[in-house]
Amino acid sequence: MSDSVLYELDGGLAVITINRPEAMNALDVATKVALRDTVAAAAADPAVRAVLLTGAGERAFCVGQDLNEHLTMLKQADETGEGALRTVGEHYNPLVRALTGMRKPTVAAVGGVAAGAGASLAFACDFRIISEKAGFNTAFAGIGLTADSGASWTLPRLVGHAKATELLMLPRTVKATEAMELGLATKVVAAEELAATARVFARELADGPTVAYGAIKESLAYGASHSLDELLDKEDELQTLAGDSEDHRIAVRAFIAKEKPRYLGR
Repeated sequence: MSDSVLYELDGGLAVITINRPEAMNALDVATKVALRDTVAAAAADPAVRAVLLTGAGERAFCVGQDLNEHLTMLKQADETGEGALRTVGEHYNPLVRALTGMRKPTVAAVGGVAAGAGASLAFACDFRIISEKAGFNTAFAGIGLTADSGASWTLPRLVGHAKATELLMLPRTVKATEAMELGLATKVVAAEELAATARVFARELADGPTVAYGAIKESLAYGASHSLDELLDKEDELQTLAGDSEDHRIAVRAFIAKEKPRYLGR
């Protein structure tokens, strides 16, 4: 694994850190490959019950594509006549599919700027705990590009179609207070409290009924593109899955006994 992506498994909580603080956690090829593979591994690991995604340093969560490396690739593409943006299919799409599709909750801890694909990665997580110094900027149109990394799917679902159109076509930095008002943030905290707060939040999810959480994620994603009748059938399927889980039995017994349930994630 590249040292530009750090991985820690703390009980059932996987903490993934983009570790290029000197470049505001910009995504060069090595980092994109490592991040894609690390998130995919966490998604597939039954020992992982929740994922916390963050960026090293205080200036940025992630500013998206490393434009210095990208400029070199543009020059090479001009010389060879090949497409310049194969990275979307090779790196970003598998990464976003892993974040949104894993049957476990994901949390982004956003300190500083989240821009371009970095903002998209935060939007792809189920929850966003952000520093009061954080800000989101879609950035794509500012360099003559369209949205990628799922932003044209996730952003309208967070803020609505009209506001998503505005933020994508007229990119600007949405600061923490506005982000909370728009629904981009789950919680805003003081900068010095971000790491601890996000970890506690993610830890509570990891200790929760993760079979049910996974089913909820699948149900919401399915409902976004299917009819009510189709969704009702999907809910029946997923409720059968959740109802057969050990966690459901643990929860019912704890409720009757007036005790706090201790979930096992199965």
